[in-house]
Amino acid sequence: MSEMDQLLDDLRVVYEKMSWLNGDKMKQALKGYSASEVHWLEFIENTPDVNVTKLSEHFFMTRGAMSKATKKLIAKGAIYSVKKESNKKEIYFELTEEGKRIYNLHEKLHQEFKERDKDIYEMLSPEILKEVSDFLQMYDEHLSQLIEKEQLKLQ
Repeated sequence: MSEMDQLLDDLRVVYEKMSWLNGDKMKQALKGYSASEVHWLEFIENTPDVNVTKLSEHFFMTRGAMSKATKKLIAKGAIYSVKKESNKKEIYFELTEEGKRIYNLHEKLHQEFKERDKDIYEMLSPEILKEVSDFLQMYDEHLSQLIEKEQLKLQ
């Protein structure tokens, strides 16, 4: 196995272990919401002027699929739509109190998991963290470009 194959396999194994360790607690705390819905709420909370287009681009979904998803979140009482004075045409989304409750629970769980794992994080030097982060950002950009090419083929 090449070093790159080993690295990719290691990333997959770590991700699967994190999912196993965190999954049940997340599901119980965020009952009634899928992982995707929670991440959509997180994006809405942390991004200014979120509309269907921004959501669909960020999550690599069609606008139609994202529109259905936002309607579902509205029906759950987690978000509401709003039009701005400056742009009456465009519909934006914001979290309701329920959406903020889910968002805050999710953030609290992430902090709890980081605290649980802090011993391993503290073993890494800032230089190593920077190198790993740089690699992941480059890989992310590469994958984003590939996704964009594939999406253009579908149009």
